[in-house]
Amino acid sequence: MYINPQNLAKSADDSHLVSSVTDEEMQEHYDNFYEDVFIECEDKYGEIEEMNVCVNLGDHLAGNVYIKFCQEEHAEAAVNDLNKRWFGGRPIFAELSPVTDFREACCFQYAKGECHRCGFCNFMHLKPISLQLRKFLYGRQLRRHHSRDHVGTRRTRSSSPRHDHHHN
Repeated sequence: MYINPQNLAKSADDSHLVSSVTDEEMQEHYDNFYEDVFIECEDKYGEIEEMNVCVNLGDHLAGNVYIKFCQEEHAEAAVNDLNKRWFGGRPIFAELSPVTDFREACCFQYAKGECHRCGFCNFMHLKPISLQLRKFLYGRQLRRHHSRDHVGTRRTRSSSPRHDHHHN
């Protein structure tokens, strides 16, 4: 789903073919994609616990998006609907995954900036979103929870008896 501009500019040996995209532009492109998908999926299907986007170059991982919803039924609704949709001129192929913890599938060397397989590693290369976007997206969830907890609830108190201390 995600089209990494670097994938269009690198060859299999990781040499640059043509790349006039700066790191800042890459991050902005990635953050825009991430925000669009996150907000649309969360608004349509339900709260997202985690979303991962692979920036690998290998075809079997390139651009894959993994979304873990807080509720299984939200994931089912997303899969059913997304398989009828297109993104960037290409069909979306969504499926449910039995994997609930992707940590073992992630390339720890990539996270440290040390993967020597470049983008052709068979472990997931997950690009982090900017801190500002993380605060916005996950703060949005906190605000939503907070407002849900207080919608329609009004603090009521039983009135305590008033003690009138009038001395005659």
